Amino acid sequence: MDIGIPRERRESEYRVGLTPIGVQLLTAEGHAVYVERDAGVGAGFSNRDYEQAGARIVYQPQEAFGRADLVLKVARPTAEECEWLREGQTLMGLLHLAAARRSRVETLLEKGVTAIGYEMIQNEDGSLPVLSPLSQVAGRMLVQVAATLSQNDKGGKGILLSGVPGVPPAEVVIIGAGTLGTCAARAFLGIGAKVYLLDRDLQRLQAVDTLLDSRVITMVSHEFNVRKVVRFADVLIGAVLVPGQRSPLIVTREMVQSMKPRSVIIDMSIDQGGCVETIRPTTHKSPTFVEHGVIHCGIPNFPSVVARTATHAFNNAAWPYIQAVTRLGIAAALEAIPALARGLNTRGGEIINPALHASEVK
Repeated sequence: MDIGIPRERRESEYRVGLTPIGVQLLTAEGHAVYVERDAGVGAGFSNRDYEQAGARIVYQPQEAFGRADLVLKVARPTAEECEWLREGQTLMGLLHLAAARRSRVETLLEKGVTAIGYEMIQNEDGSLPVLSPLSQVAGRMLVQVAATLSQNDKGGKGILLSGVPGVPPAEVVIIGAGTLGTCAARAFLGIGAKVYLLDRDLQRLQAVDTLLDSRVITMVSHEFNVRKVVRFADVLIGAVLVPGQRSPLIVTREMVQSMKPRSVIIDMSIDQGGCVETIRPTTHKSPTFVEHGVIHCGIPNFPSVVARTATHAFNNAAWPYIQAVTRLGIAAALEAIPALARGLNTRGGEIINPALHASEVK
């Protein structure tokens, strides 16, 4: 099989679709791998690293896309990249198509692309094996980002999240007790913040309570409870995920208006549309905006600035599925591995993920 690894073109996206060791494993099995020049530089992988692993370096993005039967990306293709896709190719990446522009989906359909979203690959028990390590990275990063945004020089209210003797710690509210929310809760607890964790699943809250030795305050995320905690939150984290679908709206504009001035909202659901009504996408270069006196941060590719760690983490998890596709072919791999089949968005010119019919893509 011919495999293409293009350089990522979205702003501040430093990750790469496959590591050199992944390339080495593929070329050892007889596959041809075409890596666009400097595709791995942001993650610390040189062109020479890829060449020594058996890849061929190509100098035009059209070649990385055009030569490939299988394209391995990180972020959803841009409009330009969609034009470079070939008829009938397989595309694997963090696609989040339920929150994409309609034109992206239509191009994939017109070209008969088999589009597999890593974020949708799902085991029988509901776990998300490829998304999970990236959620762990993002959850652990949140402390450093929230701490920085709470500083006066970043527009924050000038608080130390941990507090000090005689001065209470910050109150951090996390909505969503999945992998990201749980990792974030542990990290905020680790620096001494007071943490509230909300979720609709009581069993999940019980599991987190046990895991964190009852040090986190757990609440069921009924609207009444959300409204209550948002009012006093110094930092509000949105960590809501419905695999393959747009995130539900949990925090309304009215709730944001009730927050204390210069509080911080970080909506980690932004890549699926966001769970806070007032959020909009931001970037690592321009991470925040202020609305209703509250600092908002909505960076879709949050882990991209720790690109080496994040690339290794999701490649480790994605590798069994990549290998299955290259060994069996896409049709047989989808039939043999139900978790992979759950990651399907489009195939053969048809929408497979029902959320793409109903989503209000933008």
